[in-house]
Amino acid sequence: MDITDSLAANSAQQNYDEYLSGPKTVTVAEVTRGTVEQPVNVELVEFPGKPFKPAKSVRRVLAAAWGTDASQWTGRRLTIYGDPSVRYGGKEVGGLRVSHVSHIDKPITVALTVTRGKRAPFTVQPLPDFPPIPDDVQTLAQYQDYYRHRAQNGAGPAELQAIQQAAPTETQEN
Repeated sequence: MDITDSLAANSAQQNYDEYLSGPKTVTVAEVTRGTVEQPVNVELVEFPGKPFKPAKSVRRVLAAAWGTDASQWTGRRLTIYGDPSVRYGGKEVGGLRVSHVSHIDKPITVALTVTRGKRAPFTVQPLPDFPPIPDDVQTLAQYQDYYRHRAQNGAGPAELQAIQQAAPTETQEN
């Protein structure tokens, strides 16, 4: 029995505790304005109503990779992981970081402030621009359902075209 779901924190946002079992690759549904303390809400296709609220250092990494116009981030993918060494108020409390992002051709390194007056390089790796087609999608009808699902959940034109090209024709199914 997998207990991953039972480990999720009772929270209205993504948080460190939910990533103790490992990283998650997610898709940006939209980016909205947050509060003064957490000014950016990255709404996720996979977790409706539980946005990722990246810390300033993570926002800097995303801006370096994708630009500062967050309206262009919709449909892009990122891998979020829990980093136990994240500090807040001088103490290690753990926090969320990003290891991979889509829509980049090569790794991107950004110098980030880790403590007052001290900077360290932080690198994100390329992630495929869209997820692979699941192995259980095999028939034409399943491809059509998957296409509709992805079209409604942030898939871009390149991904939708790849799904169409991979789909079997009716004669291949017989």
